Amino acid sequence: MTTTALTDLTGELNSTFLLSVGAFLLAMILTPLYTFLAYKYKFWKKQRTTTTTGEKLEVFNKLHAGKFKRNIPTMAGVIFVTAITVVTLVFNLDRGETWLPLAALVGGALVGLIDDVINVRGHGDGVAGLRSSFKFTMITAIGIGLGWFFFVKLGISAVHIPFLGDVALGWLMIPIFAFVVVATGNAVNISDGMDGLAGGLTAISFGAFGVIALFQGHLILAGFCFTVVGALLSYLWFNIYPARFFMGDIGSFALGTSLGVVAMMTNAIFLLPIIGIVFVIEAGSSLIQITSKRLFKKKVFISAPIHQHFEASGWPETKVTMRFWVIGTVAAFIGVLLALAGGHI
Repeated sequence: MTTTALTDLTGELNSTFLLSVGAFLLAMILTPLYTFLAYKYKFWKKQRTTTTTGEKLEVFNKLHAGKFKRNIPTMAGVIFVTAITVVTLVFNLDRGETWLPLAALVGGALVGLIDDVINVRGHGDGVAGLRSSFKFTMITAIGIGLGWFFFVKLGISAVHIPFLGDVALGWLMIPIFAFVVVATGNAVNISDGMDGLAGGLTAISFGAFGVIALFQGHLILAGFCFTVVGALLSYLWFNIYPARFFMGDIGSFALGTSLGVVAMMTNAIFLLPIIGIVFVIEAGSSLIQITSKRLFKKKVFISAPIHQHFEASGWPETKVTMRFWVIGTVAAFIGVLLALAGGHI
């Protein structure tokens, strides 16, 4: 590489990482404003009292009774969603690389916002927000719309299978795209149940896909990923145990849907379950628990998703969170290595 080329690359990388710093600082500036409004208008999260299958949430409510007694505000995801959106619109907007992940971020945030507002402003016992079927329908509609843009406007119709090559899918790319968006959005949402857990895991995952995008030469998409990381580091400053606030569905759905889109944009959907292995385990444990209770009237786990099982088994919340972070980090490294070896780069 010539000196001129190296200088140009260094400048581009500096600009990419500056987006992360900018998002971090903007989120830090926005946090006091959110905190003031959250406490003034009492954005207190209400815990639902029943499970998906109708039983009382006895284990979870016993473990987390103290949190809901001290009125922790929710909807803090609006902080990093705003910071990411502003930084991307002003400094990193590109039709081919950042329109889709940004649209997914905002679309998922809007669905989550409706859910959170119902939760915060609802009355009566067990108010938890939108019904799951409504949320699923809205996220699916977003996934289909984004999948159409991906296939028709960006002209992408093939997926890469590691070590095998590209497979043309044609219009089937649209439902596959939608499935990835819906599955990832719900998996991140399910994982958001402990202080710092979902925020840390998504920061790790976006960091891994940012590295993959860098190796692919997609500097603008990499910049988006690192913008998310920067904003999430600001959020985690206040969300690690004991949390000052929760991201709410506005944050978890925004991050999950956008992460799914980034995996599609880097043509690495088969690496997504590896890089996001904790999300897969979390969602899978909930599915196993629900299926077992409905079919056999028995529980597989003390409480689901699995982070609640470990907590109910006696692990401190901080131990569960940090060990899941470790697993997520190792999985992210493996995912990047597979991207290098499997022909994604």
